[in-house]
Parts: sequence; C-alpha cells; structure tokens
Amino acid sequence: MTAAVRPLTDAIGAELVRPELAGPDDVVLSWEGRAVVAVRLPGLSHSLDRILAALERDHGKPLAELDRKEKQRIVRNLEARGAFAVRHGVETVAGALGVSRFTVYNYLNRERASGGR
Repeated sequence: MTAAVRPLTDAIGAELVRPELAGPDDVVLSWEGRAVVAVRLPGLSHSLDRILAALERDHGKPLAELDRKEKQRIVRNLEARGAFAVRHGVETVAGALGVSRFTVYNYLNRERASGGR
C-alpha cells in the first residue's frame, strides 16, 4: 500500500510514517481493517513552495522570466487552488514571479473584475 500512495505523497510533499507514530493531524490509511501507514501532510506554506517549484519545472525556466500574460494565468490558477489563503501567499508568489505584491493584487483584482474570464 505504501508504494501505491507514494506518488501522491511525493507530489504534495507529505511524509509517510508508521501508524503508531501518527499524530492527531495525520491521516491513517487502512487496508482490510488494519492501519498500514499514516500520512503526515505538509504545512500550507510548504505546499505553496512545492507548487511554485513544480511550475518552474513545467515551464523550464524561472517564473520571473515568463511574460505578463503567463504570470497572470499562473496567478489565476494559484488563486483557484487557494494559494492566497496561505499566510504570506501573495508575497511568496510575487517573489517567485519577480513582481511586486501590488502587481499580484492587480492581477487578482483584474481577474475578479472580469468575472474569471
């Protein structure tokens, strides 16, 4: 079972721990009624860092080197994923995109004003 969930835990930056070591915020996975492994989820800010790193890998270059339209698309997608609910999310995204917080807020406001189109 551990091998089956490993790609998911790696993608989200989670950690697999023995069930007996599970804390109150860990998710214990069972197989046929027996606890097999616990998943320790990462903090939200860590998840945002992983998402931004994955976006850089997908684009093949630093996000700061993307054009304005692509940066706007990334901000729109990150907002849909809840990235800006994370403490310092705007600052983190702005730094990765090589723009100011003000610019990120402008992208968000423009998106909201257009009704998400």
